[in-house]
Amino acid sequence: MGKILAGRYTAEMEGPFVVFVIGLHVNNWLAVNQWLPVVKAMNGMLQELYRNKELGFLDAAFFMSARGPVQIQYWRSFDQLEQYARSGELHLSAWRDFNQKAAKSGGVGFFHETYLVEAGMYECMYVNMPVYGLAKAGQHVPAVGKRETARRRLGGENAPAVPTPDA
Repeated sequence: MGKILAGRYTAEMEGPFVVFVIGLHVNNWLAVNQWLPVVKAMNGMLQELYRNKELGFLDAAFFMSARGPVQIQYWRSFDQLEQYARSGELHLSAWRDFNQKAAKSGGVGFFHETYLVEAGMYECMYVNMPVYGLAKAGQHVPAVGKRETARRRLGGENAPAVPTPDA
């Protein structure tokens, strides 16, 4: 975990980007031989993406749900995400293995969701946190002035409903 930064921050991203959510759903915790290889493959792919930023991968956040791991990934473009999915050696290998060994068994499932975000059509807030999420994938900036409220971050105008504390 990074250093906690006191105050209110938001993120800035240049241009459009992609939010990709992918996770594992363990249907049978006793079927370790089915879900553990998928977890290991996810970890290997993430390491590969961090080593090869030219693929369009920006960053990821990891969560553990009650049924397995979930990642929120940030990508520069859908084309780059799709290119990695269709030609990334580790991904293709894991995809084949899953389809051959685990898909029909039902012991483990997976999901993904892809969101295409147009330039400026997002907003986020981080208070007293380390650099995280979209701010880690893009730029971490103070949430003041035109970035003080959610509506302002989306390009509109309004006054804060609650006064912003002094830093």
